[in-house]
Amino acid sequence: MNCKTIHNKLIFFVEKSLSNEEMVNIQNHLNKCNNCFFFSEELKTTLEIIKTEKAATINPFFYTQIKARLENETIQHNHFYRRLLQPVLLSILLLLGIYSGIRIGQQPNILKHTANITEQEVIPFLNELDNEPLENFLIVQ
Repeated sequence: MNCKTIHNKLIFFVEKSLSNEEMVNIQNHLNKCNNCFFFSEELKTTLEIIKTEKAATINPFFYTQIKARLENETIQHNHFYRRLLQPVLLSILLLLGIYSGIRIGQQPNILKHTANITEQEVIPFLNELDNEPLENFLIVQ
């Protein structure tokens, strides 16, 4: 048998799916030819690696771990946006409040221009609260 024929049948030899006569012939050739022997050893280790990779156990909690990790990333993104947007929105609201206060302060006082009410005319209305005691108000009602 030549080396090319051995290489073609070597995988069947490793899996032991050949007839007894072919198995003996290939084994005799492997004992004599170092190149074919090393090739067969490489083939055996490769097939063992493939078998161990195929037989990898599946973690039963794999789905729940992936789902928890995705939820955690979603929560972290929400915290990032919340941390980023809260100061920005607070700054915008503060600036709007300041701007509104300035605009209101710049408007002319409508009461001063439309009605000429003096302070002495307003004060008697405020002083009337002192004339009526609070206890009388609460007892009557």
